[in-house]
Amino acid sequence: MICIRRARPDDAAAIGAVHVATWRSTYPGVLPEDYLAGMSSVRHAAGYEQAIAGRHNGHAVFVAVASGEDAPAGTPEGGSVVVGFVSGGRARRLGLGQGEVETLYLLDDYRDRGVGRRLMRAMAAHLAAVGCRSAMLWVLKDNPTRWFYQHLGGKPVAREEIGFAGQRLEQMAFLWDPIESLLAATAPAPEG
Repeated sequence: MICIRRARPDDAAAIGAVHVATWRSTYPGVLPEDYLAGMSSVRHAAGYEQAIAGRHNGHAVFVAVASGEDAPAGTPEGGSVVVGFVSGGRARRLGLGQGEVETLYLLDDYRDRGVGRRLMRAMAAHLAAVGCRSAMLWVLKDNPTRWFYQHLGGKPVAREEIGFAGQRLEQMAFLWDPIESLLAATAPAPEG
């Protein structure tokens, strides 16, 4: 079973590990190998622990937790493992959307199973609950999974070049306005 829930401070280490694993599997050839090799799950965990505890500016973190048959091999009987997460809050800069999905990372083995959609739904519902009428996110143009945001109806509304890991990269902004369009795109499929 995979459940989506609000992250707790003790999830930070697992979230940091997911962050590093997904970057290493997503960005070879996009980001320098030495940068990817040097990533630290401990360093990322510390940042996520602060984000989970802080909750300022409408910020929240949600995790996807796998247990039972859906847990990764080697998980102790009755145990559960964080396999993905999403974070966001009110937009960090004005002009594109009121709410911002800052991160969405999912281990490779859990892609194409509806988990990313469920994480996006949790964040969209949270952003709507804190008063955001629209949602946006930035994604690197060369990120091979950016199609996911287009599939959910995100409209490309901006591009910009950023300096990262010693190189220039282009990123794109996707917007859902109104936020109800993202909630509709991530609604559970009707049963039957």
